[in-house]
Amino acid sequence: MALQDLTPQLRTRLSRMERAVGWFVFLATALLLFGFGYYIYHTAERKGWFKIKAPFHTFVQSSAGLSVGDPVVMMGFPVGQITRIHAQPPGDRRNVLVEFEVQADYFRYLWTGGSYAKVNSADFLGKRQLEVTRATNGYAIVVTQPVSIHTLDEARNLVSAAPDDWQLAQDVFDVNSNLLFHAYDYLEEMFSVTNAPLLATANFESNSIYIFDNKVNRNHIVASWDGRAGAHHYKIFKPGDDTAWLRTVETPPISDQLQTMVSQVQSALPGILALTNKLSTVLDNAASATSNLNTTLLSASSTLVAAQPVVTNLAVISAQLREPGGPMVWALGTNGNDQIQGALTNVNSLLVNTDTNLAAILIQLADITSNLNAQVQANTNMLGGISKAVTDADDLVQGLKRHWLLRSAFKVKDTNATASTVQPLLPPRMR
Repeated sequence: MALQDLTPQLRTRLSRMERAVGWFVFLATALLLFGFGYYIYHTAERKGWFKIKAPFHTFVQSSAGLSVGDPVVMMGFPVGQITRIHAQPPGDRRNVLVEFEVQADYFRYLWTGGSYAKVNSADFLGKRQLEVTRATNGYAIVVTQPVSIHTLDEARNLVSAAPDDWQLAQDVFDVNSNLLFHAYDYLEEMFSVTNAPLLATANFESNSIYIFDNKVNRNHIVASWDGRAGAHHYKIFKPGDDTAWLRTVETPPISDQLQTMVSQVQSALPGILALTNKLSTVLDNAASATSNLNTTLLSASSTLVAAQPVVTNLAVISAQLREPGGPMVWALGTNGNDQIQGALTNVNSLLVNTDTNLAAILIQLADITSNLNAQVQANTNMLGGISKAVTDADDLVQGLKRHWLLRSAFKVKDTNATASTVQPLLPPRMR
């Protein structure tokens, strides 16, 4: 039916319905576009599309277990991904080039004083994982401050215009390779009057110097530290071409480690079999020893049963010994105590009689000595007679010694002293 054939009321209603459907389609399309845009934004934010990415490269012995798109981790966090894996040309001493990206702000943890890339085993199926380690000293490997090369005069002019903005982007050495100024030192300090003697001995390449403005930051990596021998400065990146280098610490793939383990097990297997044979012999000896021990224990139990009466008797004896006077009764019998008491009584009586008799004997000896003393006091010539008798006896013996018949009987042997030194024995009247 043509639109002209409709009544004015129907045409009015139809136009209203068309406008409502149009608004519904417009709002649905707007919501769909908004949801799709939010999804893209959320995905881009989650994947770091809006973040600064620092390009790095390293070299590994084998690409086994590594794939493009694999995450790069730091301290357990995913901080980037592998972007390229490529074999080196023939004749190159390095095997495989691996390029990867590290997102902001994780690349600011990577310094020259200890950051490196580690390739570790991720599972037991041969998968490997690339990990970068943080450092705590040295220089930042990549920077977002633009690095520029100037002559010394140009650098002095820049410092004069803005003294706090410019810093060194290199290490400065003298002709003897002694370090004079570090990277990140302010140019104002280097050009100061105090450091003028050091600056005069500095060895600059082509009379130029690498510096950067610390007030300017780019939204991409502009330079990386060139750690090659003799460089010691930041290398300016070529857009889309250069990457920063990290040294690698690589562990062998799990398959190689398993193969090494299998080889070690195979080499150790003969020794293990010999050890099992020795263990079997030891177990047999242990079984025999336990059998002998069982027999010994049975014999010991029989001995203990037989020793029970002895133990009972010992208990009875010990009980008797614990009673008062038990050891004497057990040693001498029941009448031993009475006999010992009688013997002690007799000994006591003997000692009493001995004391009485000894006193009587001493009294008698006192009487005898008293009588002898009285006789000596009464007879005053007794001692003179005894002395004269002793002198006459001595004269008789001396006369016998000089008689020719009895002289040999009284002969005395010579001692060590000579005869002239020995004084002859003379009678009392010839002295």
